[in-house]
Amino acid sequence: MPNHPVGRDFAEGHYHNLEYIAWLDEVGYEEAWVGCHYTVPREPNPAPDLLVAQALTQTKNIRISPGGYMLPYHHPAELAHRIAWLDHISKGRCYLGIGSGSIPSDWALFNIDGFSGENRRMMEESLDIMIRLWTSDEEEFEFSGEHWQGKRIPGHGDLYRPHIRPLTKPYPQIAIAGFSASSPTLEMAGQRGFIPLSLSFGNKYLTSHWEAMEKGAAAGGRTADRDVWRIGRDVYIADTDAEAKDKVVNGIIGEQYREFWLPVLKMIGMLDTCKHHPDVADSDVTVEYMVDHNMLVGSAETVKQRLEDLVEVSGGFGTLLATSYDHIDDMDGWRESKRVLIDEIIPKFA
Repeated sequence: MPNHPVGRDFAEGHYHNLEYIAWLDEVGYEEAWVGCHYTVPREPNPAPDLLVAQALTQTKNIRISPGGYMLPYHHPAELAHRIAWLDHISKGRCYLGIGSGSIPSDWALFNIDGFSGENRRMMEESLDIMIRLWTSDEEEFEFSGEHWQGKRIPGHGDLYRPHIRPLTKPYPQIAIAGFSASSPTLEMAGQRGFIPLSLSFGNKYLTSHWEAMEKGAAAGGRTADRDVWRIGRDVYIADTDAEAKDKVVNGIIGEQYREFWLPVLKMIGMLDTCKHHPDVADSDVTVEYMVDHNMLVGSAETVKQRLEDLVEVSGGFGTLLATSYDHIDDMDGWRESKRVLIDEIIPKFA
């Protein structure tokens, strides 16, 4: 995200994340996504490309991507150049994650009416402008939209002129995250051929995510591809189910859910997405409930079975995204959990 306890020193958390990405590269993980927020103390990273750029110099194989840039909070001309530059210095080892922003206090900070959908309109307008800047053969053009205006002019020879375009042609592969049931952003992913990232807390509404992607793909004259679908989940593996559950309930994941995710989901009316049955009372959706019904937590055999269940209920997907957390206080347990996942469990699904 990144995910850190409130009060963690910013630099300490940053370098912990940096070292962790290097470790993930060493043990064989294929990709890492770095989130972006401005007013979320538990997910403190206003500039994901800073961590991405540093991590690129300390890794060899893992693809490290902003996951993503919140387009309404940047002028598209500025961001188009930053993305193109990151594509060059990564030598193409970055996808491009984008989003519209979902945090009301972020909207207020940038004077955006997210409740009316202005943030989504801004995202689409910004993306269209950036793609035109990356791909257009026109030396000169003007864009004048609802939210952004600008003009590309020819310049004077090599004194000054537009010259920075992505290394990856026509531009880095774009990914977009979906959160709500029947997510409009995942419908957009299907329509425009983007990588869909399902950030889901329960299994039941994953079918609505896939339906949104198929609907969008059909509207765009495409066929939705399950192989590019990525689904996020909390994962913790230990020797026994009881030990794994204890580490989650009484560790950083449990604290994050008690103090942040469950209150937020209740506040925004999305607690039902966590329930395995509609008759479950809101008060019963606790950290323990989430471990038992929605997380990949337990022994290696239990997690393998739960992952099989996730594959079945979703209809199949291409990549599991294991949500990462600050684990300075549980280095050995956390790292061993992730070793078991990559060495013992994932190969059985290949």
